Formats: sequence, structure tokens, C-alpha cells
Amino acid sequence: MAYQIKATHEPGGTPVVVRGRDAQTLRRLIDAGAAGISSLMVHAPRLSAYIFKLRKAGFLIETRHIPHGGPFPGNHAHYRLLSFPHVIEDTTGEAL
Repeated sequence: MAYQIKATHEPGGTPVVVRGRDAQTLRRLIDAGAAGISSLMVHAPRLSAYIFKLRKAGFLIETRHIPHGGPFPGNHAHYRLLSFPHVIEDTTGEAL
């Protein structure tokens, strides 16, 4: 079975279907709540691409840039949902 989430941005709204890694990412964002997620936490090297596609689908996602040190200093993005979708159908758990 494929990863898939069918959700609306508001109760009674038009359903949006996201599949594959996009659905996994949306599920992780929903589960994380206000804590949010980053690629350092979920080990997803293309996380920014999945976030981009979720935004394109209409989900409101905040990005914070967090500085870090170490041998390769710089910053990484931290994402969190600003509004939570109404999930109609979710097969992400079944596919795990």
C-alpha cells in the first residue's frame, strides 16, 4: 500500500491528496505539532523539497533557520505547521 494522506485545510474544504514522501513529511509535521521537524531529526536529505511541494498544495509551514557549529558550521532549517489540516484518510501508518 502506498503512503497517502487525504486532508482538507479547513473542515468542509476541498480535499487535497498528498502521496509518498510528501505524505510521510506531512504526517511527521502533524505528529511533531508545535515542536516541528528538521532534516537533522528525521534524516530526510530532500526535506526542503517535500516542504516546498506541501506549501504548493496549500499547507502553511513556517521555516526557521537555526545556526550550528561543529566541523561544518552553518545553519539548518526547522519546519512546523502553522495550521493543522483535517485528515480524512491516512495510510502512512499502514505502509510502515
